[in-house]
Amino acid sequence: MDLKKRTTLLSKTRGCVLGLVLGDALGGTGGGVPISGAVPATSAGQLVCFTVEGLIRFSVRGSHRGISGLPGVVWHTYHRWGALQGVKDIKRWRDREWPDGWLADLSILGHGRGTAPAIAAALQGGEMGTVKKPVGTSTDAYGLILGLPVGVMCLREPAWRGEFAADVAALTHGPEVIEAARLAATIVFQLTVEPEQTRDPAESPRPARRPESPVDIPAAVRAALEACAEQADSAAGQALEQALSAAASRPADPAELARLVPDDRAVSALAGGVYVASSLRDPHGIFDALLLAASVGQGGHAARVAGALLGTAFGADLLPANRIARLELAWVADTLARDLLTERLESPSGDEYDDGPDPHWYRRYPGW
Repeated sequence: MDLKKRTTLLSKTRGCVLGLVLGDALGGTGGGVPISGAVPATSAGQLVCFTVEGLIRFSVRGSHRGISGLPGVVWHTYHRWGALQGVKDIKRWRDREWPDGWLADLSILGHGRGTAPAIAAALQGGEMGTVKKPVGTSTDAYGLILGLPVGVMCLREPAWRGEFAADVAALTHGPEVIEAARLAATIVFQLTVEPEQTRDPAESPRPARRPESPVDIPAAVRAALEACAEQADSAAGQALEQALSAAASRPADPAELARLVPDDRAVSALAGGVYVASSLRDPHGIFDALLLAASVGQGGHAARVAGALLGTAFGADLLPANRIARLELAWVADTLARDLLTERLESPSGDEYDDGPDPHWYRRYPGW
């Protein structure tokens, strides 16, 4: 990968994760941002960090053992979060030196920041759900939110992103959330793809007029619907169609957003997040767009979705640095995003045959 492409992908990867935790923090406050001090995360923001760590550990395991299953690695990841949170009656994966990995050393991730009932219940039940056999019935948005970072994974096959996000959602949630997660991660992936330049070769070369917003978020949503054609008529697919129609006819309208997000279901969060992201006309207005999402009724999860989409679309540098700096999990999220790309491109811990250049990487991200 050449330097320009790597730089762009890094910006989008960081933007996805940082935008998500920014939306999480604003969603947790209902848009009422404290005047000073750190802005706390919620349990969703904490679980996003653990999910990204799980994606890295999945890759490490594959490099060192030749085979790896993402659902099992992420399932273990959620147990580590649960152990740090003091969730009762969950499996301890080891008697000693567990939870492991560098996130386990961060006391801030052990602070109670609200509940995640469907995830806690799944951990206590002890059975890992699958796409074909979900064990959860919850329709809340956590499974959707946690699948979003899968969209920026550097995988050879684009379709895997949607499937892997579905696998993550299926661990703890029901079919409706699984379909929403598959579509959402596919949208994130589409936002990482640089648009092709289309110009008639017969035309004389001339400077192109730079549009106000070079990213077409509705086009990415349409591309995701086409890629996931089997889900087009699902509740999530219909929600996306409604969101696109509303953004085209009545953009950035609080009443329209409230109509799209009447509850905390994953499909509502997906519709609200896509509506807010598609309504944005000026990329320098990302913070105000997320405030809109967070301040409307059930918009907390919509703010998280919109943050991930807008951060991926425009990259980390267009996120408001002064707001990001105040996030409780900003450094953690940014480090994880950078490490996710580094792991996928460089394998710093090496593989089953050769040692890698970083002797500490495997301790940070044990491959299990």
